[in-house]
Amino acid sequence: MAVVTQIQKKIGTVTRQQLEDIAKVKMEDLNAADLEGAVKTIAGSAKSMGLIVEGL
Repeated sequence: MAVVTQIQKKIGTVTRQQLEDIAKVKMEDLNAADLEGAVKTIAGSAKSMGLIVEGL
């Protein structure tokens, strides 16, 4: 089985404050117990889309 390494170009940045703002809007749709968990969930999604996450 071959291992494929994907090099992902970073397309932008997102700050901790921006993640918190998004989390507050999306909180009821997320499977997170609190704001901190929601921020981490959104940060993970942002990283997988090629964004640099600042402030975590």
